[in-house]
Amino acid sequence: MKSRFSKIVFLISSVLFSQTLSADGFTLKSDSMIGQISSSQVFNGFGCTGENISPELSWKNPPKGTKSFAVTVYDPDAPTGSGWWHWVVFNIPKDTKKISTNASSLNSLPKGSIQSKTDFGTNSFGGACPPQGDAPHAYITTVYALDTEKLNLDENANPALVGYMINMHTIAKSSVMAYYKR
Repeated sequence: MKSRFSKIVFLISSVLFSQTLSADGFTLKSDSMIGQISSSQVFNGFGCTGENISPELSWKNPPKGTKSFAVTVYDPDAPTGSGWWHWVVFNIPKDTKKISTNASSLNSLPKGSIQSKTDFGTNSFGGACPPQGDAPHAYITTVYALDTEKLNLDENANPALVGYMINMHTIAKSSVMAYYKR
């Protein structure tokens, strides 16, 4: 009995291990957002003196059925009761695998991409700027693989509405997180 049980455990373990080795998951990477927010991703305003440069992002292994991407940068720790949207980009073409540093300000996002309103009231990246003395805030950058080529929204859509539409069409998502305190 023990021998048979050992064989079953070995077989199940082998199958799970081989699936883990062969399954390359949807992964987001950023060389400019590693652990802590740098001055380049800090907002320039509201008492903060940063460079307000959108991060470089790259992703790989989007799932089958991906027709477009969206990217958000969100601070769940903002003392608003609903967090703070720092960047909202959607309708990113499905063949895109990278967004360059400062793409928001340089208007070098992939053709067809739309930057909608952030909680700063702008259609561009807004860097970290937590209240003075707050505990470190988390800044979550997420890329979403979507099942639609386009969200039927424009650059005037508010972040909550864009977030709702993104979530309605998400096949998979991957995030990186960095922290900032001033």
